[in-house]
Amino acid sequence: MTDAANPRRVLIVEDSDDQRALLGRHFAKAGCLVEFAATGEAALEVVLEFGPDIIVIDLFLPGLDGWMIASRMRALSPRSAIVISSVLDPHDYPAADAVLPKPFTGPQVRALVERFAKERPDVG
Repeated sequence: MTDAANPRRVLIVEDSDDQRALLGRHFAKAGCLVEFAATGEAALEVVLEFGPDIIVIDLFLPGLDGWMIASRMRALSPRSAIVISSVLDPHDYPAADAVLPKPFTGPQVRALVERFAKERPDVG
């Protein structure tokens, strides 16, 4: 869980309404402040203003796909942890700080938040 006075900021980049809502619910329950982008292009607009601690990226996005977005996010927001979420085998994911294979569970999301709270206490 996160410190209520200083919640982790999570940007979810996911084109599926259902997956986006589910991820948002799980991260909010873990005490995070959540922002959403349905496309890679929208995520590029949001990232600098929102300043996420964690960026969750679906690989199969319309337009700029998850591979491109992961690379751009690393350059634009180097302090953010990059998490890839996909139905693909995790071995096929681009380089990331963590993976969240679909289907995911609430406990998996909480474990990610707790892991980053320990590994990156200066963020969030």
